[in-house]
Amino acid sequence: MSTIPPIREADLEFDNGSFDTVAFAAQALSSAPSLAAVIDHTLLKPDATRRQVEALCHEALRYRFACAMVNPTWVPTAVSVLSGSGIPVGVVVGFPLGANLVSTLRNEATSLARLGARELDMVLPVGQLKSGNYLAVELAIHAVAKVAHHHGCLLKVILETCLLTMEEKLRASEIAIHAGTDFLKTSTGFSSGGATVADVALLRGVAGARAGVKASGGIRTLADARALIEAGANRIGASASVAIVQELEKTGTMGLRD
Repeated sequence: MSTIPPIREADLEFDNGSFDTVAFAAQALSSAPSLAAVIDHTLLKPDATRRQVEALCHEALRYRFACAMVNPTWVPTAVSVLSGSGIPVGVVVGFPLGANLVSTLRNEATSLARLGARELDMVLPVGQLKSGNYLAVELAIHAVAKVAHHHGCLLKVILETCLLTMEEKLRASEIAIHAGTDFLKTSTGFSSGGATVADVALLRGVAGARAGVKASGGIRTLADARALIEAGANRIGASASVAIVQELEKTGTMGLRD
């Protein structure tokens, strides 16, 4: 596997394919079911109970969310509840610090995929990135991507953008795409900041149509979700998913901003 070439801000001008943000946003915001279909319904609190995880899964079934996102220990429970529903179970890997050994990441991803998880959200090795050890970052992501794709899973790489400089965001995005991620994701929701419109637009600019963009962290209202989708996100991660969808149900069909 080759190493990543130097990343320049000018790389944003390269032809990375076309993702029609306006058309996607219009569709996603056209109805409550359409919006639910792009939201990862999430429960990652350390004190989450079995009953709460089961409730999350039943909400995912009712609203037809994109997936039910849980911590590793709850994957068997979520898989059991959602079996046969078509709603995949998502799980975090190397969460929330991104400081695991590659062997640990590989083993964790393999175990979770075998348990039935179908979407893996992996935290990028932030400290390695900030140390300039880009090959270590690439190798870690590639190891998980290889496992994920072998088992038919999606991989989303969490950049933790609130901790990165502009240059680091650009490098991280290119490294993650080069290493095989299916989505760039903004945040864990457990650090000093969450998703921002500027970061989502930046990630979409780098990704083009090569990868999806997932906005997560601090998304609590319909206005939050709308702004991030209009900026280029095609997946939203939120624990307030039900409230967001119900807000759209109450307000009716919602077009783009004038």
